Parts: sequence; structure tokens; C-alpha cells
Amino acid sequence: MAKEPTRAQQLLGDFAPKLVELTDEVLFGDVWQRPGLSPRDRSLVTVAALVALHRPEQLESHLRLALNNGLSQEELVEAITHLAFYAGWPSGMGALTRFRAIVENDAN
Repeated sequence: MAKEPTRAQQLLGDFAPKLVELTDEVLFGDVWQRPGLSPRDRSLVTVAALVALHRPEQLESHLRLALNNGLSQEELVEAITHLAFYAGWPSGMGALTRFRAIVENDAN
């Protein structure tokens, strides 16, 4: 059975194969698999960084991954609300708006 392409492969596999290889093998193959933090904790740190840096393109997939890695909707809402005071109100509001759309879309 053929292995399903990763998200990086879907987005850039034919355009930037080296970046896709580094994403899949180094970032998600090594960094995300290190034993120092659980996947749940890595997701929380990553979501926090993406909110603080206002990176909405990457935030959506990492919010979904955070849910899959055991963070609850309530925990993510609270974390983003907390971040709004440190990262800026627009970053927090934008992240929560995007998260709400994910939650509502997945509920349907």
C-alpha cells in the first residue's frame, strides 16, 4: 500500500523537494520525536510561538495537531487568550478566530 504524502509533500513536494525532505526528516522526524518533551507539550510550545509570531498559515495545521496530541479545545483557547496579552491583541484575536473556524468546521 502506498504511503500517504505528508502535508509538506502535498504543499511543496514538486516545487521545493529539499525543504520538504528537511521538514519531514529533520523537523518532524527528529526534532518532534525527541524524548525531552511530549508531543502534547511540543504542540503547546509550537502553537504559542506561531501565535506570538503571527504565522496564521502554519497555525491552522498546528492547532489541529495540538488537538490530536491531547490538548483540549478549552486549553488552547485559554493559552491563546493568555498569549494575547504578551503577543498582542491582533495575534490573539486572529488565532482564536482561526481556531474557532477549525472547531466549527470539524463539528460539521
